[in-house]
This record gives sequence, structure tokens and C-alpha cells, in this order.
Amino acid sequence: MTLQDFQVGDRDLSDAVLAEYLASDAIAVDTETMGLLPQRDRLCLVQLCNPEGKVTAIRIAKGQTEAPNLKILMEAVNVVKIFHFARFDIATLRHNLGIQVQPVFCTKIASKLARTYTNRHGLKEVVQELEHIELDKSSQSSDWGNAANLSEAQLNYAANDVRYLISVRQKLMEMLQREERWEIAQECFQVLPTLVTLDLLQFKDLFEH
Repeated sequence: MTLQDFQVGDRDLSDAVLAEYLASDAIAVDTETMGLLPQRDRLCLVQLCNPEGKVTAIRIAKGQTEAPNLKILMEAVNVVKIFHFARFDIATLRHNLGIQVQPVFCTKIASKLARTYTNRHGLKEVVQELEHIELDKSSQSSDWGNAANLSEAQLNYAANDVRYLISVRQKLMEMLQREERWEIAQECFQVLPTLVTLDLLQFKDLFEH
């Protein structure tokens, strides 16, 4: 994959790209941040991919608190947003940009419900099994805050985190339906906003004894 295969923009989606993504019934989404704590670690990049394979990476500026077109897309009820480990990305988008993402499909939750023959549910393992593609994760832990000077390796990594999710979702949906777990998967997706609220309020052990 080369950098010419996707677009990189600053701060928000253009009106034209927003209209293109809104025409999809589902899009893949991922985020890159400075760390794993939304209250501490800022959002640096948001990646999107539609069923036609159009990938867009949006650089989020330090201190930026809104992205109006991205918010329209993320809250559009007719477009399913596909994440891998949606709980984190939804929290990051809400905390940094005030976006209430809906509706959602989480490939990690779906994998745990469908692929009960393994305990390996990371994106790399899921893509390797279902798409027969090995992802390069060498740029996963890197400085995403220097958004104006991201390396080709970082941008390729960011794009690959979304470009297979739509196909993965379809395969996982088929497995869930076959194993009669599709309904419980949907219930899990619907409860994610509540879990994110608890996470942001730092209620980490609410359901423990």
C-alpha cells in the first residue's frame, strides 16, 4: 500500500467526503491517541474507510474540541460504525470531540462471541484468520502527536487498521448468526455507550462484588 491510496486531512472531513461516507450503510473507524487514558491522552488521528475502500485519515490538532462534519457522520443513525475494541474509540471521540457515536459494531466483541475456539481476539489475529492477511503492527506504539510529520509507516499502519474491518464484520456476522449469537451481540453493542459513560466517570469496578 502507498500513501496515494488514501487521503490525509486536517481537523475535519470536507463536505464532499462527508457526503460520500454518509451514502454508505457502514464505515470502519479507528483512532490513534497519545496513550490509553482518554482523560489524559489526547486524540491525534481518526481513520475512516467505506465499503469501496476509500480511506481518510483526519489529523486532530492539539486542543481541538470539535469536528462538526465528523460528528454528523459518527452520529448518523443510518450508518453503522465498525470498530475493533469500540469501547476505547467511542470514549476517546466523546471525551475529545463531544461525539456520541451510534450505531456501533465492535469486531472484538463479535470475535469473542463467535470465535470461542481461541483466546486471540486482537485485530492482527482476527484479520489474519478471516482475511488471510498479516498486519504490520510495528508502528502501534509510536508518537502520534507529531501529526504533521507522520511517517509513511505510521500512515500505512493507520490505514490498515480500518481497511479490513468491513469484510471482517461480514464474516463475523455470518458466524454469529450460524451459532445463534447474533441477538446477544447486538445487545452488547447497544450497551457500549453506557459502559463508556462509566469508564469516563472512572467507575471501573461497578459490577464487581
